[in-house]
Amino acid sequence: MSDGPRLPGIETDDDEDRIVCHVDADCFYASCERLREPELRGEPVVVGMGYEPGDTIGAVATASYEAREFGVESAQAISSALERLPRREALDEDADDYDPDLTPEETGHYRPVDMDFYESIAGEVREILHECSDTVREVSIDEAYLDVTDRTAWEVADGFARHITDRIRREVGVTVSVGVAPTMSAAKIASDFDKPDGLTVVRPGEVREFLAPLEVDLLHGVGPVTARALREMGLETAGDVAAADPKPLVERFGERGRELYDRARGDDDRRVEPKGEPKSFSRESAFAEPVEAAAPKYEQIETLAAAVADRAQREGALYRTVGVKAVTPPYDVNTRERSLPGPIDDPELVDRIARDLFTEFDGEAVRKVGVRVANLEFAAADQASLDGWEGQANGQRADGDDTAATTAADGELAASSDPGVGDETGSTGDETNSSDEGTNSTGDETNSSDEGTNSTGDEGDSAADETASATDGRESTTHAEGQASLGDFS
Repeated sequence: MSDGPRLPGIETDDDEDRIVCHVDADCFYASCERLREPELRGEPVVVGMGYEPGDTIGAVATASYEAREFGVESAQAISSALERLPRREALDEDADDYDPDLTPEETGHYRPVDMDFYESIAGEVREILHECSDTVREVSIDEAYLDVTDRTAWEVADGFARHITDRIRREVGVTVSVGVAPTMSAAKIASDFDKPDGLTVVRPGEVREFLAPLEVDLLHGVGPVTARALREMGLETAGDVAAADPKPLVERFGERGRELYDRARGDDDRRVEPKGEPKSFSRESAFAEPVEAAAPKYEQIETLAAAVADRAQREGALYRTVGVKAVTPPYDVNTRERSLPGPIDDPELVDRIARDLFTEFDGEAVRKVGVRVANLEFAAADQASLDGWEGQANGQRADGDDTAATTAADGELAASSDPGVGDETGSTGDETNSSDEGTNSTGDETNSSDEGTNSTGDEGDSAADETASATDGRESTTHAEGQASLGDFS
């Protein structure tokens, strides 16, 4: 059992039913854009590329629920989206695509994909998830599985899940939907069941009943091709698949047929496991209001630097990079970092470098600060001495940013595969958080990478490419609006 905090009075046995949460952000890219531009709230928002007059190629990355009412969908050609929902700019007489017959109610807001910005927001969500669970599997930029068996009990699982959603809404500003179930596949389906801002709990003994009436294309790992094949076999619902003879399924789909049969019956013995070794540790803390005075900002830098260095020590990690983050109003993410000539374990040096990197934000209003160590090494090599690195570290600055690299797809856009199911499918945290009056401090961020997991989400059969943390050696910058393309950022 975990030594992490849990609800008072809750006792668990190692052999009891697991409690798995699947956390899936709602229209994540659009939600991030609304953080940057609050006036977009309640308006149709489309995030994608190729919507400017004269562009002929482009696709929708995600569409807000308001935009979906006009028939705009993820992965749709941007030209089709514009036919259904013209740009708000088309109301301007000087615009190339001006249309005098349009009304504001018939138009929407288009924004370019900005992966750096979205990843920075996703990092804040991940920090909360790692505080809420000792076992987190991040499968895309906007979704993750949590095993919370050691943190709560089935009797109060709905309250625990609501605590997660409330923290993310309050501290980050985006909404997520959560499914709670004894298995990963059922939790994934449950998170899609009541979007947006949904919470669905499927308790032990209820999984097969919950799944039975669902259309086959809602089963975890089933895309359009498999769904069509299942219907050709006379199997319309998960209940039909569960009641079928598994032999024809195996003959038609191979071993995947048996897995489809098992998942339809609620059988899924996969465990929530973190995806590989972490690539960075970070801590961030948000102020209740933007702060200009230097003293409170440096107090938080000191606290966060100590927490990050302590986490690295406890994990047995050395690091080659130290970085800071400063989020300035309205939501501009600025990162700075410095590379060291070799791996170290030195909390004092982390503090000094973090303070030095943060000096350019002394007089600026800052709403959030963060400290990060990256380029981790877990080998049991002898640590280089502080004297050996300090001179070079204080004089050397990496020309890189602190932004985690990610593949281009939104968690609601492209397909990836959960091992074993889906033909259309393409870390633990600790509780070292600190909190002062007026400051919300979030937990450790662990970035890791692995294979993707099928994500059906509220985008139907579309799913997410995985997210991988990386430091690439460029000077950090303020993340302006827009990303050049939907290419692979990993």
